Amino acid sequence: MRLLRVSLIAFLWLFISVSLSFAAGVIKIGFFAPLTGFAAADGASAKHGAMLAVEKINSSGGVLGKKIKLIVYDDAVSPQQAVAIARKLIQEDRVVAVVSGSYSTPTRASAPIYQRYHVPLVVAYATHPDITKAGNYVFRIGFLASVEGAAGGYVATDMLHAKRIAVLTMDNDFGRALSKGFVREARKNGAKIVANLSFALGEKDMTPFLTKIKSLGCDLIYCTGYYSEGALTVKQAKQLGIKAQILGQEGFDSPMFLKIAGKAANGTIITTDLNRDDKRPIARWFIDTYRKRYHMEPDMVGASSFDAVYVLAEAIRNAKSTEPSKIRNALAHIKDFNGVTGRIKGFTAGGEVIKPVQIQKVVDGRFTYFGVVDKPDIITP
Repeated sequence: MRLLRVSLIAFLWLFISVSLSFAAGVIKIGFFAPLTGFAAADGASAKHGAMLAVEKINSSGGVLGKKIKLIVYDDAVSPQQAVAIARKLIQEDRVVAVVSGSYSTPTRASAPIYQRYHVPLVVAYATHPDITKAGNYVFRIGFLASVEGAAGGYVATDMLHAKRIAVLTMDNDFGRALSKGFVREARKNGAKIVANLSFALGEKDMTPFLTKIKSLGCDLIYCTGYYSEGALTVKQAKQLGIKAQILGQEGFDSPMFLKIAGKAANGTIITTDLNRDDKRPIARWFIDTYRKRYHMEPDMVGASSFDAVYVLAEAIRNAKSTEPSKIRNALAHIKDFNGVTGRIKGFTAGGEVIKPVQIQKVVDGRFTYFGVVDKPDIITP
């Protein structure tokens, strides 16, 4: 009886949502990101990317004759705040769908609410596997951490031919999941993991970890973490005279990493979502417009948020409706979608994206093309 009541309430909210959106002449999509706090730089990039998608869509006539309106909230990387935002977006703003431009912790906490009310949620870049396990209304446009980690393992062994590898992992969901996928793939390809060390989020001194790694001798260091931890790692590795190749991941993909690390960033290779040298028109429009509009380099966070909004608009267009259940079904049937982060082959039954992993190398202070991982057994979750 209680389940029936919840389902009825959900249906009524969704019916009102669609009616009000059309009455107002707009299609309302919710968006949350960390606009304040330690992740504010990523939050700003996410918002920039999402707003550029709205601009691109609306300047081309909108969707179903309506303009997209983005309803934006700051979650400050707080799960409690993200939950409150979810309720507000559904019950007060009455959006037809939502994009997460945030980290795993707030996204993971709020995903079950969107599922309960049958409101489609498209996750831009949060990597935790439990997010999409909330249910069939949740889709991820960025990589599952295990997929990106495995791609890193492939890059380390097949492209860089590393034999002795040290792993330096940020001790949170993001870092652990990435390193687990990396270690599994690297070992499968014959590499030896000589060290597997972890550090706390916000660590201010990597020297003890790097000193130990240096003493063990290795070809490559795989490091998880966000831009601040990444910049600290490459700077202190350079100071210690470490010659091993440093391989990072999407957490390093930020203008702040390049700014903080300075010349020490040169030579760093990362797995990520954005190829800055991509020649496809949609990618060039995003990269060039982002630089001009915001006077800074775009990153994978912004690109992934752009694609999350863009693919939602495509789903609404294909569904010919703003009814959330029809949007969800259209998302599930997306095929060969031409996004900024690459050609999206589609989603698995569990809502996970299938697309190539981009490999970038820092040369002269900027991210440049190094390669791509498109092996089906790696990129398919």
